[in-house]
Amino acid sequence: MIQLFRKIRQNLLSENKVRKYLLYALGEIILVVIGILIALQINNNNEANKTRNKELQYLKNLKSDLQLNSAEIEQYITMRSMRLESANKVLEHFEGKPITDLSDFNKLTVNVYTWQKFFQIDNTFQELINSGNLAIISNDTIKNQLLNLESLYKKLKSEEEHFRYDAEVLLYEPSYGILDLNPIVKNYTYQMSQGQAGENIDPPRANFEALLKDLKHKNGFVMAVYEFSVMNQQLTAMKTTCGELIKIIDREMAKP
Repeated sequence: MIQLFRKIRQNLLSENKVRKYLLYALGEIILVVIGILIALQINNNNEANKTRNKELQYLKNLKSDLQLNSAEIEQYITMRSMRLESANKVLEHFEGKPITDLSDFNKLTVNVYTWQKFFQIDNTFQELINSGNLAIISNDTIKNQLLNLESLYKKLKSEEEHFRYDAEVLLYEPSYGILDLNPIVKNYTYQMSQGQAGENIDPPRANFEALLKDLKHKNGFVMAVYEFSVMNQQLTAMKTTCGELIKIIDREMAKP
């Protein structure tokens, strides 16, 4: 092809057809430019396809994380609802309800003592942030919702830290001077393991009667009721956001 163009140029020059030669040269330039533009377009399309495939993989991983996160959130809502109920029942005894079942009362108190912090499943989001690849997600709604979810999580962690302080001051610290933890832990372990561990022994009633006279302890259970309620509201908001994000991601992944 190059030899053919060279031969045409030589013929035009030899015949002294300068005007035709110039037109031909211009045509050659135009063809070269068109070729370059086509090559650039193909390259751009290839890069766009690579970026889109990478984005789709991130979206797939984000959806998986969000599904796992939703399940984890639901589990924590259930656990904290149970601890909230336990704290309310313990407060009934502070208000005068007699203890008729030592093992049951023991389970109620330890349910509140053994609360757990929630940790979000967001590996893909953290990878996007740390790698600077968040911009790969082209859908602004997805990015904004991911950032909103992170904001909700930070608020929850702040609330958990607040209760951790309250629990240390109002529940854990005074309990060490009032309760004999050995029979309490053995009894609770026996109940929670359905007899597979611990011992089926009654905790000392005198310990619990002393506990019910301690104002710090009562305030600790009051704060547990309040803080668990707030944290469950925050968890519910996070679960709602996760569900909304999954729907948006599904629509985005379905685009041609």
